Amino acid sequence: MQSLNYKHLRYFWMVAKTGSIAKAAAQLHLTPQSVSGQLSEFADALGVELFRRSGRNLELTDTGRRIVSYAEHIFSTGDELLELVRDKTLAATISFRVGCADSVSKLIACQLVEPALKLREPVKLICREGRLDTLIADLAVHRLDLVIADRPIPAHFSVRAYNHLLGESTMSAFATAALAARLDGDFPACLHEAPLLLPGEDFAIYQRLLRWLEHSEVHPRVVAEFDDSAMMKAFGHSGAGVFFAPTVIASQVCSQYNVVVLGQVDSVLEQVYAISTERRMSHPATLAVSTIARDKLFV
Repeated sequence: MQSLNYKHLRYFWMVAKTGSIAKAAAQLHLTPQSVSGQLSEFADALGVELFRRSGRNLELTDTGRRIVSYAEHIFSTGDELLELVRDKTLAATISFRVGCADSVSKLIACQLVEPALKLREPVKLICREGRLDTLIADLAVHRLDLVIADRPIPAHFSVRAYNHLLGESTMSAFATAALAARLDGDFPACLHEAPLLLPGEDFAIYQRLLRWLEHSEVHPRVVAEFDDSAMMKAFGHSGAGVFFAPTVIASQVCSQYNVVVLGQVDSVLEQVYAISTERRMSHPATLAVSTIARDKLFV
């Protein structure tokens, strides 16, 4: 069988739904003989038994039941397609499917993506969050239009994609006012033996921060590492320790998490990339992301 005969699949599906060839024929406006013949051709082409007789009724085989579940999905998707075509509002809407690596600050990601909702053309925004390798895999099969990450696409990925540097920021250290009051000395000496919250090893910034701490000859107590930047800030808000975040969002971090800036680390930079399958970004929403990064966020 070279390809699936969708007409035969629909006849089979109708027989499975109605429970008899006669009822299916009536709904399809065909003769029972025609439906029966088409059903036999479908079973022969697949090389499987679809029904078994139970008195006057037909019962699905195990294989038949599995094919019915696929048919349900296929024809419901077809109905959605027709609904989309008929609905002019939906047809005019641009979908923008963006993946955000969990190592990227949600405050930065939100500021980058939010302008896409203000385009002249209506945009339906679909956001996904996860590990970079999972998002790149989705990008490769066109489940995503864009991936926002804290590093370029790793060299070992055999995916035809392009890196677009959106900008970079120095890092700042943050703590609650109560914790800051207990620290001795100026920054960064005040971090010595202070409780520290670090991003996880999957963050591009992780090794850079460790090297900077070693070079500064300060030895804080690392009390926790996090794979999610928002959770790290939430623990920082609770007073569990000092944490780092990009300086470009310092005011938002202080306001949202009720913390203060201890100091700025100019030698450690956090980079933000847009990864796409386009050499030159042309999707209106990706252009909006690039514009807001260049003209506002990373000025």
